[in-house]
Amino acid sequence: MKDELKYLTGFDNEFSSEDERCPGALPIGQNNPQKCPYGLYAEQLSGTSFTAPRSRNKRSWLYRIKPSVVHEPFLPIDRPSNLDYKWDAATPTPNQLRWKPFEVPGRQAAEIDFVDGLHTICGAGEFRGRRGVAVHVYLCNASMKDKAVCNSDGDFLLVPQLGALLITTEFGKIRCEPNEICVIQQGMRFNVAVFGPSRGYILEVFDDHFQLPELGPIGANGLANPRDFQTPVAWYEDRRIDYKIVCKYHGKLFAAKQDHSPFDVVAWHGNYVPYKYDLDKFMVVNTVSFDHCDPSIFTVLTCPSAKPGTAAADFVIFPPRWSVQEHTFRPPYYHRNCMSEFMGLIKGQYEAKEENFQPGGASLHSIMTPHGPDARCFETASNSELKPERVADGTQAFMFETSYSLAVTEWAANRSDKLDRDYYKCWQPLEKRFVRNANPR
Repeated sequence: MKDELKYLTGFDNEFSSEDERCPGALPIGQNNPQKCPYGLYAEQLSGTSFTAPRSRNKRSWLYRIKPSVVHEPFLPIDRPSNLDYKWDAATPTPNQLRWKPFEVPGRQAAEIDFVDGLHTICGAGEFRGRRGVAVHVYLCNASMKDKAVCNSDGDFLLVPQLGALLITTEFGKIRCEPNEICVIQQGMRFNVAVFGPSRGYILEVFDDHFQLPELGPIGANGLANPRDFQTPVAWYEDRRIDYKIVCKYHGKLFAAKQDHSPFDVVAWHGNYVPYKYDLDKFMVVNTVSFDHCDPSIFTVLTCPSAKPGTAAADFVIFPPRWSVQEHTFRPPYYHRNCMSEFMGLIKGQYEAKEENFQPGGASLHSIMTPHGPDARCFETASNSELKPERVADGTQAFMFETSYSLAVTEWAANRSDKLDRDYYKCWQPLEKRFVRNANPR
């Protein structure tokens, strides 16, 4: 399946695609003909208001066997869920937080699919006013069976850490491996198949959609290049079957039954699409003289807020690269930030915290909470020879950075049993080094 899938390339493009089994399925010269080819229905999926500026207007036209309106009424799913937007349930804390790897259900455990395996760690804001973010993990061991999910509240950015995902969308199929990301935008229906125990992270945004960051003085090329983003080609199935559509709306899950597969889109065109990106294709920009560039140079995608120059959320990575700075403490410096920083580790060892920050775990440094390298890292980097060296080979750490002040859920604080109560101890061995009469040179 991995080698069979085909993709369209580019970010923010106007795409057109039709399943090769139905040539000519895409209407020519108009969006909504009186009669569509093959007896299909035309349906528009809008990701922005109709009157958004042309440069920011997002919409796609789908040509499907049955319109998505053909379903029974949605009813609340009446069972416990760890999807949680109660930001006041746990006592707020300004402390540095770190979680050990979140537990994945094993092959012999009861079947848990992607939807049932969603667990919210932290977040802020609210979806009704379209302002805010949420951070989740998914912990599952089974594929979704005759079930699709759509998020009416915002966009999902998926970061697989353990196990590949085969994601079937209304636009086609995407295979997303660890060290790749996939964005499923608001309102798109999708199904997730897994190949064993699977774990990953999710950044959910309510404000807007993800876009590439501006490059400024960097110029025309660099960071995540548009040509490396991949969107699936049209693929459909024509199945008459009892199918369940799960809708996340106002932070709650609802389900509706219908008698056909929702993945019956024979052709489509537009610029509101799902997409994936391989993190190995990120072109790192870094200093070649002294000191640090700000970590914003590692931004893959950003979701803007209403405040100019301030992101509702950034997705940032710290990939393998060369470190050559002279006269410089090379690991991340000690820092307090007006943004919240949630970090995860896909693989390897993060340079500033080589111990106890593990793949599948996470950390949260809230607004103005001090953080930085642990004592061992500081000691090593302060005394190492400053020669050109490779950094982070075999490692991929990432950060969800947001201007919102994140609240931790009750599950993350208590019921997960993964919160590292000893995290603060990694800084305690830092010693006083001040010598009043020393020569500063």
